[in-house]
Amino acid sequence: MQEIKVGLEIHGYLNTKEKLFCRCKAVRHSLKKEIKENSFVCPICTGQPGSKPMLPNSSAIARVVEIALMLNSEVNLYDSGKELVWNRKHYSWPDLPKGYQNTISGAYSVPVAEKGKFEGIKIREIHLEEDPAQWNPETGGIDYNRSGLPLVEIVTEPDFDSPDKVVDWLKKLVLTLSYIKAVDKNAGIKVDVNISTKKTDFKERVEIKNLSSLENIRKAIEFEAKRQETEKTGKETRRYDEKNERTIKMRDKEGAEDYRFIPDPDLPIIKIRKSEIEKLKKALPESPQEKLDKLIKKHKIGEKDASVLSQNIEVVEFFEKVIEKVNPRFALPWVNVELMRVLNWNKKTLDEVEIMPEHFIELLQLVESKKLTELKAKSILNEFIPKSFSVKERMKEFGKIADMGEIEKICGDVVKNNVQAVQDYLSGKEESLNFLIGEVMKKSNRRADYKTAKEILKKIINNK
Repeated sequence: MQEIKVGLEIHGYLNTKEKLFCRCKAVRHSLKKEIKENSFVCPICTGQPGSKPMLPNSSAIARVVEIALMLNSEVNLYDSGKELVWNRKHYSWPDLPKGYQNTISGAYSVPVAEKGKFEGIKIREIHLEEDPAQWNPETGGIDYNRSGLPLVEIVTEPDFDSPDKVVDWLKKLVLTLSYIKAVDKNAGIKVDVNISTKKTDFKERVEIKNLSSLENIRKAIEFEAKRQETEKTGKETRRYDEKNERTIKMRDKEGAEDYRFIPDPDLPIIKIRKSEIEKLKKALPESPQEKLDKLIKKHKIGEKDASVLSQNIEVVEFFEKVIEKVNPRFALPWVNVELMRVLNWNKKTLDEVEIMPEHFIELLQLVESKKLTELKAKSILNEFIPKSFSVKERMKEFGKIADMGEIEKICGDVVKNNVQAVQDYLSGKEESLNFLIGEVMKKSNRRADYKTAKEILKKIINNK
């Protein structure tokens, strides 16, 4: 593959309750069948004649600023004489009811932030804009549920020189954005990829629009780099044909003049002040890398386990609360393995259930103090979905059987009722003993100690 330069334009849906210029609910999953088309709309977001936008959603502006801070970018402050102007970006397309898109970018506009750097890649600018509607080219129908949703656009410099570097960087970006919950993780991101090659001395740029999967981004870059080795290339916009794994020309590439940017007279200038920035800075979490370093260096967690924990902000923060009261090494498998097992089985994430750290701590402390068997604790953890409870308050029901006589009686009944398994064990089949222990666990509701039950079973069988 020839030498290439790649720059990205990353779009993400901001995590807000309402749209950007109206009070319509921000429904970011309008592709789902259960959401009726055009059910979250009003005259503003459908561009009805005479309708005027409301004041911009302040939550959307705050989310963009948080993203800029996490990406080490310079926020353009009103204190420094910078005013953020809303532009009208004109283009003709069925999904754009007003005939223009409102954006803080383009001519006459200063971006929300610029001159950033994240994981070695320079960030040219970060700005806020509205999403168009969703046009179905097969039916000609338009769904306006998405029209007016707030979008962040992150524009990088062409600092990438391979598809692998692009994919690895995007993984880190998505993880970092998930930490501040500024972007809707379920809606995903869309990426426009800009590629230039050494063949044109990096002067002719081709843009590939609307890539939404990392694998397609990789394949599109690989194909386009090879295509430009043999085909004459000019400034153009292309799309990726996933079925045939190739890019297809859509149109010649537009320049800024083609969009006829003009300031929007219906929208106020945005003035971001230093005091607001400082307030948002204080509320930001540690970055994924900072969390990873802390887990390894401070809490002595192995790099592999620490990496698993740091992939999810809710899980790593939950773990940090738990280890305030429980030894980190003891707590680690209960979070990394058992908690994740329960969540995955129920197809839930930690933020979708109510598992209180204090209840989880109680559970682990009871196991540590030998008042609960591990098997019983795992069974109780299953019951923490969708909402946890105090284990201590139900210890009469859950507590470990301390009476040896009771365990001996249970083991005796199991031996008596499973003659074939006993004979198999006596004939050398060790796995039969595990079956018998499992029966003791069932009969004792997992409250019998595993080692104790094993010893008593062997004693009873050998004395027969």
